[in-house]
Amino acid sequence: MDIGATRAEIDYIALQQASARPHCSTHRRIGNALAILLLFHLLGLISANRAEAQCTAQDVLRRHLAVKSVPPAPGSAIPVGHAADVSVWKTILTGTFTDTFALRNAMSEMGCGVGNAAAEILARPAFTLSSRKAAVMLVTVSVAELGFRGETSSLREIYARAQELGFVLAPPEIAPQLRLQYLDQPIGEFLIIGMEPIETWAGEAVVLTVANGGAGLILIGQDGREDAQISAMSRFVFVRPDISEPADAAAIVRFERENPRGSVGLGQGDRR
Repeated sequence: MDIGATRAEIDYIALQQASARPHCSTHRRIGNALAILLLFHLLGLISANRAEAQCTAQDVLRRHLAVKSVPPAPGSAIPVGHAADVSVWKTILTGTFTDTFALRNAMSEMGCGVGNAAAEILARPAFTLSSRKAAVMLVTVSVAELGFRGETSSLREIYARAQELGFVLAPPEIAPQLRLQYLDQPIGEFLIIGMEPIETWAGEAVVLTVANGGAGLILIGQDGREDAQISAMSRFVFVRPDISEPADAAAIVRFERENPRGSVGLGQGDRR
């Protein structure tokens, strides 16, 4: 029972061994059968775990080597004129989980790391999930591209400038969904999600960051106070305005085909 084997499986292998070695004792045959079954089941568990894992450092490195991905080009320092001038960086699917427990389970199964602050945010009432599936188009811009010339700028100033240019703050769900669906993130990239800060149980304002620091893909939290100083080189993820649409059936099927692990939770988390 502990290894997931049935008595019928044990008897079958024991009988097969008896045919091959007729002078072997019954106890020894059963012991050998148990050893073989244990090996098969352990190998099966290892294979299953490897099939689920997508976010560990080894998985990320293997994926980059397989596709020979090219590091993203550095962003331009030229200030953005309007959100409409920025090309869509990535489209992700939201509304694929019924609750945060299913979301956290999916991240755990894929081996995605979750920092302490991020884990607390995902458990807060202010962290909500969309009730319907939608394709959301995202853009990334640096603080410098928003027009700031200093080495740092406050989060309040960054958000005000971004919204003035037409960018839309992302709903909290974008952060973990992007973590699940952005499996080829290059090492050293930290993307701050442009979102309304959520307070921890202790009252500390936190925003979420999708990161790859070299030890695997992770979702972390960082200072979300209005006066928090952000480097001019830091990059934010915002939503393109007026282009988040409910995903039709064809779009969902197409997305699942192109992103087999990015659509984790579909079906179990489907809301009709």
